[in-house]
Amino acid sequence: MEGRRPSWYEFFCGGGMARAGLGSGWDCLFANDIDPKKAASYAANWSDDRLRVSDVADLAADDLPGHADLAWASSPCQDLSLAGNGAGLNGQRSGAFWAFWRLMQALIADGRPPRAIVLENVCGVITSHKGRDFAAIIAALVGGGYCAGALVIDAKWFVPQSRPRLFLLATRTEAPPAADPDPLWHPPSLLGAVGNLAPCLKKRWVWWRLPVPAPHTMRLTDLLDEDVNPARWHTSEYTKRLLSLMSPLHRGRVEAAVRSGGRTVGCVYRRTRVDEQGDHVQRAEIRFDDVAGCLRTPAGGSSRQTIMVVEGSTVRSRLLTPRECARLMGLPETYQLPANDNHAYHLFGDGVVAPAVGYLAEKLLEPIIRSLPAAGARRDSPEFLPR
Repeated sequence: MEGRRPSWYEFFCGGGMARAGLGSGWDCLFANDIDPKKAASYAANWSDDRLRVSDVADLAADDLPGHADLAWASSPCQDLSLAGNGAGLNGQRSGAFWAFWRLMQALIADGRPPRAIVLENVCGVITSHKGRDFAAIIAALVGGGYCAGALVIDAKWFVPQSRPRLFLLATRTEAPPAADPDPLWHPPSLLGAVGNLAPCLKKRWVWWRLPVPAPHTMRLTDLLDEDVNPARWHTSEYTKRLLSLMSPLHRGRVEAAVRSGGRTVGCVYRRTRVDEQGDHVQRAEIRFDDVAGCLRTPAGGSSRQTIMVVEGSTVRSRLLTPRECARLMGLPETYQLPANDNHAYHLFGDGVVAPAVGYLAEKLLEPIIRSLPAAGARRDSPEFLPR
């Protein structure tokens, strides 16, 4: 790979957050998304010269130029998310994985298999349909000639947002010697899912590892705009309504912030909880640890992220602005936002945190790709020989 940039295809590209993470060191040969609004943001930030707005199911191998080192797919998560409907890989949206995989099979048949594939999604993939969806994905990858492994990476390592995501990495090579899982990247749910795989799939499983990231110093407070349009703040009645939805525990956190007499910022998110009588009730929950909860789409099971600012005895609330959300996704100030707030919330709620992608690429993807023969290399080529 010396002397050239690794190449890649980007599927379900959204606003290009994976592209922001990989950076200029990678050559994007093709990008695709079905959503015209997301594609408009992608084009505004990356141009549309290699962008195809269409259903992935309508693509054919001939639509994809060249022979890419990597195929990246951040497929829809709504049917797999804990906030979704639980339809799994058979759901209308998350079932798009199979259309993507049929395209990969076409590339394999065409003699152009990507050297590596990354599937990024919510951690619900691991347990969806009691692990059967996870096993089906691994079986597909192994059947296509790949070895496969996974890591759960939480965005909080890189930005002040709690956002764990599953990164499935498959490579077209022999599985390296067996290694033990690392609890930092491999939670119990993943251990259980791998333990339930068929023996033939376990032979092709890899416990990929990453070094521990250096701690960052960013705080949620540091990413907030000081000068916000007054119209963005909720009415006092709305804020009182949020407070009324809090349990004594969470209301106590607000009261403690008031007693401190300083300025404190907390994140509020609404959830449905079961109360002491067994009834499902709506609750507002707050955290004051200077870390945002997971950004979600406006249509998600949890509400859009709200912040509550306590200054002395004054308590105010508002939604995070689109620019603040972009910062929490690790995007630069130059990133062009959609004009419509809801479009922005949807874009970022469905996105991947850019610095997490960059770290995965630097520490794992690029070394792996450098160790493999170049895309399209003959087996007697010097690039195919061990280094």
